[in-house]
Amino acid sequence: MRQLSTLRRAAEAFAAALMAVMFLTFILQITIRYSARLEWIGDTFPFLEPSLYGWTLEFCLVLWLWLVFWGNAFVVRERDHVAFDILYQRVGPGVRKWFIVVFGLAIAIGLLLSIEPTWAKFHILRLKKTATLSGLVGDWIRMRHIYVIYIVFLAAVSLRYFWLVYRTMRFGPPETDEHEATRFDE
Repeated sequence: MRQLSTLRRAAEAFAAALMAVMFLTFILQITIRYSARLEWIGDTFPFLEPSLYGWTLEFCLVLWLWLVFWGNAFVVRERDHVAFDILYQRVGPGVRKWFIVVFGLAIAIGLLLSIEPTWAKFHILRLKKTATLSGLVGDWIRMRHIYVIYIVFLAAVSLRYFWLVYRTMRFGPPETDEHEATRFDE
């Protein structure tokens, strides 16, 4: 369990780093955008020439994409998701167990089965370059490198649901949190 906690903290740290870099890039965008109105800045400081910073928008989009899929695969807990669980909360533990098993397996298998066709569609992305990032990181990065996080997401969420099904079969359905047990009729 300690290794799992360490991995979770590392995943959170990576997500925080993505967010920090995205924020700094956003601040750079704003600085360049508003300093572009002052022509003398670009003349005096050539590295602040606005035409050199077109990559910042695409870079923020890539960071956002990675943050969303990474966060949902490794950081966001099951109980943090929005859930429509009115029926689940009203049934007994035995039915809850089977809800988790049936729907958990459906989600896990569905996501796993979508990996191969998704990767097949990514085949063409190995040829496509980014619009502006090649000026920053070089010609080696392709669109497939950017979108590979989606494959990681599919695999990780599948494994999480298989693990949930396993734990439910072995130990029963997880206990509901206090805020989840609140009823409208109370």
